[in-house]
Amino acid sequence: MTDPARAAVEDPWPAPRAHRPVEATVTLPGSKSLTNRALVLAAVADGPSVVRRALRSRDTSLMAAALTSLGAHVDTTGEDWRVTPGALAGDTSVDCGLAGTVMRFVPPVAGLSTGTVSFDGDPHMRKRPVGQVLGALRALGIDVAGDALPFAVRGTGSVPGGTVVVDASASSQFISALLLAGARYERGVDVRHEGAPVPSLPHIDMTVAMLREHGVGVDDTGPDRWSVAPGPVRAVNHLIEPDLSNAAPFLALAAVSGGTVTVRDWPRHTTQAGDALRDILAAMGCDVSLDDAGLTVAGPDELHGVDLDLHDVGELAPAVAALCALATTPSHLRGIAHIRGHETDRLAALATELGRLGADVTEHPDGLELRPAPLHGGVFRTYADHRMAHAGVVVGAAVDGVLVEDVATTGKTFPDFAGFWAGLLA
Repeated sequence: MTDPARAAVEDPWPAPRAHRPVEATVTLPGSKSLTNRALVLAAVADGPSVVRRALRSRDTSLMAAALTSLGAHVDTTGEDWRVTPGALAGDTSVDCGLAGTVMRFVPPVAGLSTGTVSFDGDPHMRKRPVGQVLGALRALGIDVAGDALPFAVRGTGSVPGGTVVVDASASSQFISALLLAGARYERGVDVRHEGAPVPSLPHIDMTVAMLREHGVGVDDTGPDRWSVAPGPVRAVNHLIEPDLSNAAPFLALAAVSGGTVTVRDWPRHTTQAGDALRDILAAMGCDVSLDDAGLTVAGPDELHGVDLDLHDVGELAPAVAALCALATTPSHLRGIAHIRGHETDRLAALATELGRLGADVTEHPDGLELRPAPLHGGVFRTYADHRMAHAGVVVGAAVDGVLVEDVATTGKTFPDFAGFWAGLLA
């Protein structure tokens, strides 16, 4: 993790304070996780398809550019993105930026190409784990040079495939990456996990569900094993759900202001991890209801602390930790050692930045303990991590004088987040 005492912040953003209960209805951009999976599957499908209401953000734009560079054509000019598969040929390069899905999901597709595909990304990205995916690709018959960014995949036009063992305890994306392209391999792919429990299992469930929508046979009946049968990937149009994890700061705004926020078009059934916000916020004292209008959260008179295992929904930890720092009773967030390998070491970053604002927080190997303490203003550093920025603005809504560094990093999944957020508190 970058040293928090690094160079002076150039652009700290004054996080708006909620001086009264916020009453708002919010329409969120589409899910990054669903958009990028849909784009990958469309690029290896047997015909053209449309990704409707695709999220337009840095991560999804990088994915579209990566797949286009490999030979597919991704038309992003409209709200609905049109994908036409093409011959995966020629040498090219892929910019991963800070997108874990690009760094992990695209190399298995690159193995089907007939050229050398070079991968690199932002400086922070070079610290994120990808070695398990690259080692698995070698075992499946793909020539890979390197074990971390930058690396290169040398395709020969086909991949033998078969059985491979990975340790996905650092990221569920290791599994999803191999499954998404696996049907196009000669023998398919049989992925077996060996190691500590896989985090964020809902994301693998999402991958499996989308593969089945494309007519791909997937066997996930055994523990820690996912098998994809070889065969065509049927072209399917997808309608992208709202990004439920991006709902976290907006629903938290209702919680900290004592107001009421509705997120429109919340699905009644979903594989998104963000759906866990319903139970989490209810446990903290909020009134939570889901109907045809969407998901509505009404904030309580005071927030209760919680004892939660967030292993399967670690991406929610920053916003939840911010709420716990504002709660009137202690909290313990557990099971999230794996978020140390996200955009930054989120546990260390949260402990440092919340502590900088006065929070009584203890960092543990797999989580955080937070106890009630008066908070004060100051700079909240984000480490180029959009979820850290979400935590900062949530605290800033309840505490005067919070300055969020590099709030523009939220563009990873939510363009103009700062302007939208400020409008809600105007």
